[in-house]
Amino acid sequence: MTGNEIDDIDKGIVRALQSDGRLAYSHLGSMVGLSEAAARQRVHRLTERGVIQIVAVADPVKIGLPVQAMIGINVDGDTGVVAEKLAAVEQFEYVVIAAGRYDILVEVVCADSDDLLRVVNEHVRTIPTVRGTEILTYLKLVKESYDFGTG
Repeated sequence: MTGNEIDDIDKGIVRALQSDGRLAYSHLGSMVGLSEAAARQRVHRLTERGVIQIVAVADPVKIGLPVQAMIGINVDGDTGVVAEKLAAVEQFEYVVIAAGRYDILVEVVCADSDDLLRVVNEHVRTIPTVRGTEILTYLKLVKESYDFGTG
């Protein structure tokens, strides 16, 4: 096994934590056939290696950020430079360099449409190498899942 691979026990840990990130190590260990201490060590190792993050995922609507959108951005020049500038913007949840219609995709959450317009005008359209943008406002989030990679 190379340093980037995970074994079946690690996959079981990830699956269990995707379902409930607050599991006690004793319960987690019994679910995957480990002691409490061994489960704690495995979770620590997975976290240290960047395989998992254990965080609280907030519902943007319930915390006052009901406007969500994906922004498709086309740039002239180095997409990496633009992506790094965009990654520094607090409202941007994801910044992805992409292949296809857009050079960069950015997911944003905002308080209202005026806030969305302000964020786009101040943080995207002011970058000199941004050639164009398309804002795709979410009408309804049908599915959001974090249960991947362990099947």
